[in-house]
Amino acid sequence: MVSHSGLITVMTRAARKAAPRLRRDYNEVEQLQVSKKGPADFVSMADKRAEETILAELKNARPDWGIISEETGEIAGDPNKPRWIVDPLDGTTNFLHGVPHFSISIAVEEPLPGGKRSVSHGLVYQPLTDETFWAEKGRGAWLNERRLRVSARRNLDEALISTGIPHFGRGDVARWSRIFGAIAPEVSGIRRLGSAALDLAWVAAGRFDGFWEDDLDIWDTAAGILLVKEAGGFISDYRGQDRMIERREYLAASGELHSKLHKLLAGALR
Repeated sequence: MVSHSGLITVMTRAARKAAPRLRRDYNEVEQLQVSKKGPADFVSMADKRAEETILAELKNARPDWGIISEETGEIAGDPNKPRWIVDPLDGTTNFLHGVPHFSISIAVEEPLPGGKRSVSHGLVYQPLTDETFWAEKGRGAWLNERRLRVSARRNLDEALISTGIPHFGRGDVARWSRIFGAIAPEVSGIRRLGSAALDLAWVAAGRFDGFWEDDLDIWDTAAGILLVKEAGGFISDYRGQDRMIERREYLAASGELHSKLHKLLAGALR
């Protein structure tokens, strides 16, 4: 059995505790009470119940830590301690349409000197497949008990790339179209599956060779960023810098493919 820290145990327990109710609600998706949260952005009672379960577990384990979560927002904690970053249901639109591709994402963000912060632990859990993607800084990325490595493919014409597509009320369609137009003719395929957290976990697992998307929030990507890095991949903003969260831009792949994808992306945005 692979050893991991107590924090991964806490995160896994929280995700697994929320998962059974999510599975039940998913199987009864037509009966869910749904409220409008914004343009084409729905939040279900299932989402809220999952968050309540997860936050209760995390607060019980580390009562003095802060939390930032998609539905609740920011809960203050000791500023000198780490904080949890939680997305209780990444892929809500898939969930509400009965598409079996969604996840729970939990990360730990540590304070650093100078007011900076760094993600040290990350977990993405798929309730329907019982897959736990997890990573600890400096200790690698894992799928359950199997070590993960990013894809070894070196050529764009063999690469399968994931993305997110702008939709009603969100995203810059013209900008995305320029990037798509530059990348699509050069790669083997492009997929849009609807859960950025799982997309990044799948890059770490080598299922996708690369990923790009912008207009994402920290709870969508915190765990996935660490998974990609710990699996030997490279992730940056669209300028090739380490300011993804600040700029809300993400480009992930193995080192060699990242360089090639970044060249195409940068050329499209000139």
